[in-house]
Amino acid sequence: MSLQQFISEALSPWMKKDGPDSDIVLSSRIRLARNLEEYKFPLLASMEESYATSKHIGEALTQDEYTDIGSLEILRIDDMKANEKRVLVEKHLISPNLADHSKHGAVLLDNDEAVSIMVNEEDHIRIQCLLPGFQLGNGLEKANQIDDWIEQRLTYAFDEKRGYLTSCPTNVGTGLRASVMMHLPALAMTQQLNRILPAINQLGLVVRGIYGEGSEALGNLFQISNQLTLGKSEEDIVEDLRGVVLQLIQQERAARENLLDQSRLQLEDRVHRSFGILAHSRMIESKEATQRLSNVRLGIDLGLIKGLSGNILNELMILTQPGFLQQYAGEVLSSEQRDERRATLIRERLKLEEETNE
Repeated sequence: MSLQQFISEALSPWMKKDGPDSDIVLSSRIRLARNLEEYKFPLLASMEESYATSKHIGEALTQDEYTDIGSLEILRIDDMKANEKRVLVEKHLISPNLADHSKHGAVLLDNDEAVSIMVNEEDHIRIQCLLPGFQLGNGLEKANQIDDWIEQRLTYAFDEKRGYLTSCPTNVGTGLRASVMMHLPALAMTQQLNRILPAINQLGLVVRGIYGEGSEALGNLFQISNQLTLGKSEEDIVEDLRGVVLQLIQQERAARENLLDQSRLQLEDRVHRSFGILAHSRMIESKEATQRLSNVRLGIDLGLIKGLSGNILNELMILTQPGFLQQYAGEVLSSEQRDERRATLIRERLKLEEETNE
């Protein structure tokens, strides 16, 4: 596949599949950080050393296929335009750090876009596996299989006492970052998140926005992940996160039921008002669009809106981001132009979905 094929569709193929508890947990991600023994870590490497590392990894991982996912396509960050990198960030296929600060960075992708192997990010290799819904265990199993496949071809930096060595001390040990993307509108509406989120941080977990560290929690979407990787096994890290996520799922469902029982009219008004704005606006800012989409998604999940699938909202969450808007326009857009195109795109997409389901 070419770069254009990877950036032409807002939804990755894996995102179109159903997963457990997908009304609340949109996706599960497992990321493993690894470095090569014989090369300087990316933060200390020169441009020439970084190029040699990237070349070595690319050749090692593209010369034959991994059985379960087929061949991997390598995309060089240096060959991409700024907006092309932005689209890959919006699809969660690369990190903002790889897009903006890497030295001779690259990414290897499978056709399903469920496997992303970043090269020369903060570490030499970052293996990322994405699955729909709540599937941390399956994600860990898949990531470990890919990790073993890579280790047959490359030699990792590993210490018998400390485990896998990484650029950031918080990743030393297993190098594992497990995370889930959760949609928590009812807990946000009932202001329970103000109490819950600090408690989660005290459990050794961290809550971030939709694009990870430093990003804002738009559209009531929260990324919850482990904070430490040293001193625990991969299975224990995943199980600790799983336990907290199960509690959040229960609390979000209880909050949704309470809203239906106690404030149904207000909830219906909020949901349908948001749908009306999305269906008829001529201009809409990104922040408002994501909040309105969150309300409509909640309405779909609770059966208050018929004839729309949850996937249409997942698609629009990505499709209305600045990178995608400019990718489809084929030009750089001003803020006002993006607001106009965002509104037009949402109107047309919602109309098409309604016509398809008539």
